[in-house]
Amino acid sequence: MSGSKRGGGLLVAGTTSDAGKSVVTAGICRWLSRQGVKVAPFKAQNMSLNSFVTREGAEIGRAQAMQAQAARVEPTALMNPVLLKPGSDRSSQVVLLGKPVGEMSARGYHGGRQERLLGVVTDCLEELRGTYDAVICEGAGSPAEINLRRTDIVNMGIARVARFPVVVVGDIDRGGVFASFFGTTALLSPEDQSLIAGYLVNKFRGDVSLLEPGMEMLRGLTGRATYGVLPYRHGLGIDEEDGMGVPPAGGWGRASLRGAVRESVVAPPIGEDVLRVAVCAVPLMSNFTDVDALAAEPGVVVRFVERAEELADADLVVVPGTRGTVRALEWLRRRGLADALVRRAAEGRPVLGICGGFQALGEHIEDEVESKAGAVAGLGLLPVRVRFAAEKTLARPVGSALGEPVEGYEIHHGVAEVLGGEPFLDGCRVGEVWGTHWHGSLESDGFRRAFLREVAAAAGRRFVPSPDTSFAALREEQLDLLGDLIEEHADTGALLGLIESGAPAGLPFLPPGAP
Repeated sequence: MSGSKRGGGLLVAGTTSDAGKSVVTAGICRWLSRQGVKVAPFKAQNMSLNSFVTREGAEIGRAQAMQAQAARVEPTALMNPVLLKPGSDRSSQVVLLGKPVGEMSARGYHGGRQERLLGVVTDCLEELRGTYDAVICEGAGSPAEINLRRTDIVNMGIARVARFPVVVVGDIDRGGVFASFFGTTALLSPEDQSLIAGYLVNKFRGDVSLLEPGMEMLRGLTGRATYGVLPYRHGLGIDEEDGMGVPPAGGWGRASLRGAVRESVVAPPIGEDVLRVAVCAVPLMSNFTDVDALAAEPGVVVRFVERAEELADADLVVVPGTRGTVRALEWLRRRGLADALVRRAAEGRPVLGICGGFQALGEHIEDEVESKAGAVAGLGLLPVRVRFAAEKTLARPVGSALGEPVEGYEIHHGVAEVLGGEPFLDGCRVGEVWGTHWHGSLESDGFRRAFLREVAAAAGRRFVPSPDTSFAALREEQLDLLGDLIEEHADTGALLGLIESGAPAGLPFLPPGAP
């Protein structure tokens, strides 16, 4: 494929949200990279509270950053030109080409703004096609959301402009996958249907031969092939993108966490004790992927909590990032978690605040930007005063802490004035309460081990961090597993043909079509 002046491509759509579009896109990117194809991921519009900062200081969805890692390329704003960060059920911050451009209601966005962005996302896609051999696009939700088709720029809207073939992914674990494939296709216009090349079954359990008659019948009904049946695998995935959902609380262990590392089995501890981490499931939680690196450590068990009593046996409590710091504070107080955190601090029991969680642990917040609540008292656990600025801080800081090098990334409107305590990254530490704006710091292996040793000592646990856990290597293993799924269970020759040549000619129209 190399040598082409304009790269080919493919759109991975889904019958529903969470059908597996993100992981399939990442898997195809990793498989193509192994074949020597220069490939890039692309998602025209993403709605997520889990975001990432590129090296040029642009904010994009974390899923696209991980897909870029799968493709073995550096992530850029071109790969996710429009990012929507929900602030409530009805409004989101619009991030365009990596920079925030304002808040907008869902009605206002779909009422005209989205259509005007089609040229921007098309330009980004064309720039990627001029640089890469192939671009693997990820859709959003379902392409058959007929109420949104007129303003669609992420599913069939971008496929039509680029003339990209579309493979529809269905989650068979939910049931009704054949009806979902047929119905998704049949609700599209003839022009859109002409690009639906076929289907990909995801999360199958059992004997594939039992599924084959259904796939043959589906082909007879639709004239379209099923390009593979991907088996269900525990612990496979990349960073979540739909940040409105709170990971379910309850039950120690990584089964309560979503994503790649978070779903795997907790390895036995190196020392005599495990270390228990409770993450406060604050509203509008952002970048809860920060705790993945903790969950990757043997003997560290992590859960999300919503009640004060769930903190009692935790060795470390994490107050994570949030898109609504003031709202999170209100939630912590209403549920009794704020009082529990104050008691923990007084008892010398470890608490870590990250980004919005760090701001909540401070003394005072002045917010005329995010919540427009004005002056709000923090929990008073750290000598920090926070003022929300209109301009968002987007950075990739590098530093050291606890005698170890640390890298991270920053995404916040709050500007912290640290008035005391011991320095800790860009924040501070008082006793066993720690706070920083840096996301991703725990992915630095040496720093994470040093931090966990401090936590274990303060908690009185005979816990020993593993000397050789590499979070980066674990992520690479996950991405290789995704590539293996595509290579071993998908018709890769047919997928490559679609990427190079487009959808097959003469695909039949399924009535009734778009309303």
